[in-house]
Amino acid sequence: MTSPIAPAPIAAGRIWRFGNNVDTDAMAPAVLMKSPLAVLARHCLASLRPEFPGDVRAGDVLVAGANFGIGSSREQAPQALRELGVGAVVAQSFGGLFYRNAINLGLPVLVCADTGRLADGAHVVLDLDAARLRLDDGTEVACEPIPAFLREILAAGGLVPHLKRRLGKA
Repeated sequence: MTSPIAPAPIAAGRIWRFGNNVDTDAMAPAVLMKSPLAVLARHCLASLRPEFPGDVRAGDVLVAGANFGIGSSREQAPQALRELGVGAVVAQSFGGLFYRNAINLGLPVLVCADTGRLADGAHVVLDLDAARLRLDDGTEVACEPIPAFLREILAAGGLVPHLKRRLGKA
């Protein structure tokens, strides 16, 4: 018998729009890979939007086009986004390694074909269990649901806390 799924995280905040093919080097620049996470995060996505690392707030939602997180498999990319407080990433598609690294580190990532309706700067609330974004004007945008076993990992705060819980070590 499996345990019930714990309440999923919910993000609420400003939308930060990015385009297609955002690679992990833009999130975690190679020249800073040996720096502390706080230093690395101060440069996250600055090559694409210089104001992002300084202005992003806890709960904000990053919205992108196709192939978000392509490139090398560095787990520092989703770590930097979490360090900055990003509540979730919504994109038309993800690089596979980035997607799983994000889930493993407790960062919600949702595939959404209709990101064009999510305007930069708009306020949005994410219902992760329903895989739905709600804008202040009442507009709702559906995303692909995250499988239950991955929502369990997110609810625990990532793979390591999830495994500790399952093994009775938390």
